[in-house]
Amino acid sequence: MGKRDDLIAKYADDLKNKCGMTPDMDLLTKVTIGCGPAIYNDDASTVAGSDKSELETVKNNFLVKKLSLKDSPDLMDAIDSVIETYGRSERSKYRAVVYYMLTKHFGKESVYG
Repeated sequence: MGKRDDLIAKYADDLKNKCGMTPDMDLLTKVTIGCGPAIYNDDASTVAGSDKSELETVKNNFLVKKLSLKDSPDLMDAIDSVIETYGRSERSKYRAVVYYMLTKHFGKESVYG
C-alpha cells in the first residue's frame, strides 16, 4: 500500500471511531485525492477547529468554490457541526475527514462523481 492508501485508512478509522459514521470508501478516496498534496503536509493536512480564519478558508475554498454552495450563515453552522462531531478536543482534525463530512452534510457527493 502507498502512503495515500495509509492515510485513507487512517481517515476511515477517524470517521468510524471519532465521528461514529461508516465511511463510503469510494467517496473518501475521491475527497482525499481532491485535497491534493496538502494531505502530505503536517500543517495543511489538518484543520484548526478553533481558528476562525482557518474555518473561513474551509468555507470559501471548499464549500463555496469546490462544492459550489452559496455563501450563507448555514455554511459556518455546518462547519461548526462537523467540528463538534469530530470532537472539539480532538487535536488532529484531518482536512480530508472534515471535507468528507461536509460533502455528506450538503449531499454534494455528485461533485466527486
